Amino acid sequence: MQAVHSEIQLKRFDKLDHLHFKLIHVDQPDTSDYARNWCLRKHFLDTYMLLFMASGQGCLTVDGKFIELRAGAWYIGLPGQLVEANVHSLDERGVYHMNFEVMHLEEQNDYAVLDIMKQLLGDQFNVEVMCASTVAARVLCQTIYKQALSKNGLQRYDGQIRFQELLHTMFNDVLRAEELFSASPIEHVKDYIEQNYMNKITIQELATVARMSSRHFMRLFKKRYGCSAMDYLTFFRIKQAQILMRNDHNHRLKDVASYVGYPDEMYFRRKFKQISGIPPAAFIQGSKQKIAAVHSLSIGTLLALQTIPCAAKASHPWTDYYRRKYETDRVIPLAELEAIWLEQLRMVDPDYIITVEGEMSDTLAHQLHSIAPVCIIPQDKGDWRDHLRYVARFLDRSDIAEVWLQRYDEKSAMVRTQLAGNIREERLLVLRVHGEVLQVLGPRSIASVFYVDMQMNGPEGIEALWELGTLKVTELSKLSIDRMLLIVEEDEKSKQTWSAVQNSEAWNDTTAVQNGCIDILMPSVLLDYTAFTHELMLDEILKLWQDRP
Repeated sequence: MQAVHSEIQLKRFDKLDHLHFKLIHVDQPDTSDYARNWCLRKHFLDTYMLLFMASGQGCLTVDGKFIELRAGAWYIGLPGQLVEANVHSLDERGVYHMNFEVMHLEEQNDYAVLDIMKQLLGDQFNVEVMCASTVAARVLCQTIYKQALSKNGLQRYDGQIRFQELLHTMFNDVLRAEELFSASPIEHVKDYIEQNYMNKITIQELATVARMSSRHFMRLFKKRYGCSAMDYLTFFRIKQAQILMRNDHNHRLKDVASYVGYPDEMYFRRKFKQISGIPPAAFIQGSKQKIAAVHSLSIGTLLALQTIPCAAKASHPWTDYYRRKYETDRVIPLAELEAIWLEQLRMVDPDYIITVEGEMSDTLAHQLHSIAPVCIIPQDKGDWRDHLRYVARFLDRSDIAEVWLQRYDEKSAMVRTQLAGNIREERLLVLRVHGEVLQVLGPRSIASVFYVDMQMNGPEGIEALWELGTLKVTELSKLSIDRMLLIVEEDEKSKQTWSAVQNSEAWNDTTAVQNGCIDILMPSVLLDYTAFTHELMLDEILKLWQDRP
């Protein structure tokens, strides 16, 4: 958000100096095994309502308008509105329903107060506001709920103070939503490029779509995506050409070029090599090769080399992920039983097999070598960049690897500049909740994106934790942690561990929790220590922290 825009937006919050907020009621519906649903009867609001969906889904009706309820969002109701809600699929995180009053220290007119509240919530007031940190908001809601029920007057008073913190968090999320709304013309242009890439597109045309001057548009687009709009158009066109050439080797190059918006075949060839690292003919030849990935690290390495495995373990989430991403259904999902997947490989008859050192017996290695030449990634030697280059040399694709690494470095530098300076200076702890264990992720994991590429620091003594690999919940409060990033596995044991962690005193005593600096990432594909997951993580960082305080 531009500085001028920020000043204008923030100016209206000067009105908070004259307002007094008081929590009247807070309720957390029962979420036992027999009560996963909750409803709010239809009624007119005589106070302000705040609904926080920590889990579940459902619908909210406000003055006859239907709104879909989603986990991780605030829902705001104003006095006089007719509301009704039905929620289902709740888990232990639940849903929080609050009513509060707003009083003006000088103005006694309720309508004037209502107008001020509408201004605070934004000119584009929407009943729904997405929460930036669901974890932090839930911790606050849980604390407020417990203290509101206390028989101790000081604790109830502290609950009112915590409610002010909750409102502060919500107003910050309102500002963040407005910022995303202001960026939407740029998002719209990106969609426009992806829908019209096969046609001739000019900067003036894109600026017109964004409804701004060409100069202003070019600056905002590069700030948002780290490249110019025309560079993005080129990247997208070459990506579409690769999909065409990978899925059908019989297309004439002239036709492919024309289809993706390049009537000049020679110009297309130059652009293709510039983006891909190899000429179109070499790409087609390489895509004809059948390469099997029998370990998850193989998949992420091959994808960075613009290679779709012909076969991969069915249990790995990427088996479906890269089918969707690369629009191919020719990937053979390998069974779990060794005897079965070995037979599958023999039927596939790959040109090469990529696997990882230390993951197989001598007997298995001999069987794989009898099927095709095998590249064994030395997992414990070097980092993910070394692994990428190692496989690239084996497949004679070093040019592709070096172009990919160059673009990765450019993208990581762009993401680093997009983050506020205070975030880069914060002490970050990256944790994985796996079963009953809290794993500390360090530079020899996907967390290297933060500690190496983003140049962030861990808390004091983090090197010892990286060496140990795990920590206990009770050790959290002993660390000076400004921000935490968590990857929570989806199995039941991990969820139980995560629930216990959130309810622990040590967790709630950490600076990161108290300041609301907790973020959660999806598990599965983001855990692999490969080139491709590192690029995915760069995208996740932008979603999490771009322009965040």
